[in-house]
Amino acid sequence: MKKVIIVGAGFGGLFAARTLANKEVSVLLIDRNNYHTFTPLLYQVATCALDPSEIAYPVRTIFRENRNVLFLLGEVTAVHPDQQTITVQNGSLTRQESYNYLILATGSEPTYFGKDEFRQFSLDLRTLDDAVELRNHILRLFERAAWTDDKKLCAALTTIVVVGGGPTGLETAGAIYELYNHVLSLEYTQSNIKARVVLVEMQPYLLASYPDDLRQAAQQQLESLGVEVKLGQPLVKMTNNHIVLQDGTEIPTFTLVWAAGVKGSASLIEKMGIEVERNGRVPITPSLTLKNHPNIYAIGDMAHLNGPDERPYPMLIPIAQQQGILAAQNILADINGRPAKTFTYHDRGIMATIGRRRAVVWLYNRLPMKGYLAWLTWLALHLLTLLGFRNRLNVFVNWVWNYFTYDRSVRLILEKADPPKQATSGD
Repeated sequence: MKKVIIVGAGFGGLFAARTLANKEVSVLLIDRNNYHTFTPLLYQVATCALDPSEIAYPVRTIFRENRNVLFLLGEVTAVHPDQQTITVQNGSLTRQESYNYLILATGSEPTYFGKDEFRQFSLDLRTLDDAVELRNHILRLFERAAWTDDKKLCAALTTIVVVGGGPTGLETAGAIYELYNHVLSLEYTQSNIKARVVLVEMQPYLLASYPDDLRQAAQQQLESLGVEVKLGQPLVKMTNNHIVLQDGTEIPTFTLVWAAGVKGSASLIEKMGIEVERNGRVPITPSLTLKNHPNIYAIGDMAHLNGPDERPYPMLIPIAQQQGILAAQNILADINGRPAKTFTYHDRGIMATIGRRRAVVWLYNRLPMKGYLAWLTWLALHLLTLLGFRNRLNVFVNWVWNYFTYDRSVRLILEKADPPKQATSGD
């Protein structure tokens, strides 16, 4: 059988592997983590609403019944198109794997728009580790605030700045404020502890891809929650204890969540000597293959393909899913001597939640929804698309419990333990 290697177990890679499951091909799925993460709910892990295990699912379990799909834990460090092999590394272990077809679905990574010095002072929210780190960080600072009588220091410790006015920024800012307003304020009762959440966006509006009425509705809902919104104010300076905006506003803070943008994760492509776009995405053909490499596919956030409006498709989960399915179908078509199909995105709309009973939805890019009905729509869609019945049930129960009790029970500060000491002959 022909061998297909898929690099990345995100939404694109996962849907490609699902499409190839139980087909007459051998599939090897490779990822640096042994689980698939439902990234739309990362912010709920970061704000103590969900446990990490409730939005992650083991890859081996997903394909347990599919004997033609194997999983390998490791990081692909090089692609060798001439030899049709890849190099995979896991710690000190390295191996070569050959392929007939290769699907690259390595996703995206944060971009700082040339301000890489910001990286050392900011917290990202792209992985499960990021979410747990942010949760630990926020809770640790509140505990530290309980120790001090210095009002200025206390205010800086409990001020959270979120940079980025897209869905991730709005969801994170709203959830952090709700965490304080409904939970932490009841437990940290010192009079000098009061949370401040600030959302900073360099554009003069939020949610750039949404219609204007939904943008305004999102801002009103966010501000009604208690979040300060600063529009048209790029970040110009960042240190470990304060930030400065373009208009000179200085905000003392020890917590900055970076949700301002992402770029394609194209390090493998660049090692192959292929040029990428400024946003780190690699140009692909309409059938999703790399130019001059008809047996190598690139899908999802790392792929640059223009839509009917001559603009590149945005980095959205539904696009990655649909491209993963089409890449797999085109591989099967090539094996069976059929022509490849070109990619057409079936757009079902976009949505963003802002907090309890607050959300905006643009259903099929025709029907605008906001407020409580939009929030229920967001909940239903994300619950249905979550992997695993146990995860769906746990998340549903947690959402219902949190809604009626305002409880966030996953408020655990988990410190990484030191690695065990290695025994030596002298011990």
